[in-house]
Amino acid sequence: MLKARILIDNITKNEWLAEWGLAVYLEYNGHRILLDTGTTGRFLENADAMGIDIGTMEFGVLSHAHYDHADGLAAFFSRNSQAKFYLRKGTAENCYRKVNWLKKKYIGIHKGYLERFADRLVYVEGDFTVIPGVTLLPHKTPGLERAGRAAGMYIKENGRWQPDAFAHEQSLVFDTEKGLVIFNSCSHGGADHIITEVMQTWPGKKIFALIGGFHLFRSPDEEVRALAKRVDRTGIELIYTGHCTGERAMELLKESLGERVSQLYTGLEIEL
Repeated sequence: MLKARILIDNITKNEWLAEWGLAVYLEYNGHRILLDTGTTGRFLENADAMGIDIGTMEFGVLSHAHYDHADGLAAFFSRNSQAKFYLRKGTAENCYRKVNWLKKKYIGIHKGYLERFADRLVYVEGDFTVIPGVTLLPHKTPGLERAGRAAGMYIKENGRWQPDAFAHEQSLVFDTEKGLVIFNSCSHGGADHIITEVMQTWPGKKIFALIGGFHLFRSPDEEVRALAKRVDRTGIELIYTGHCTGERAMELLKESLGERVSQLYTGLEIEL
């Protein structure tokens, strides 16, 4: 059994707080997991109001090294004294977004967090099984630096700028009775690529759902429609998306993929 509750998202309903960011509470076969921590500690307030005890989380997963998923780490560690957080090896405080041809803005993890919380962070390589049925998967698609350049995202290594190939991004994959369920909070590497990467890792295994942002809020309509066609060809049955997807992109995804697509929002409960 897999259950998810969105602790923070850009969109909210009823009394829940919202912010630009994402945090997801997960239950899987009796295990309690946190995916990302949003931009601030607001997810804790929502968790408290929902009756979710963050202190009992067994472990956390950081989907990628951007502030809107990582900067609530301090709040999490202040409430939880034992859980480790799993990051992709090579994660660093070095992510930027191009503002113009002269300026780049820092969008990475709060400076100093990786050192401050070093004893609570676990850096993983390759396909990494955290517990039975739960796997962290890196990108395996070559040439993703092209996606980074197109999105205006860069990393700074040894004083030099490089288009981000999203080596710090990982998918969280659950094996369920309905098939594999993928969480990828922003899908910077491309939702279609992510589904394909999971298919290639588990050949012959049914891919049931993809849950997370698609990073389309700045994308032109034709790019969104083209992505929707590629996602459609994968045969995936269920998509929940939000955060960085954007309102216009959501409209276009629904046009192409119909009832398979649903909106993420703070407080949403998903049970598979």
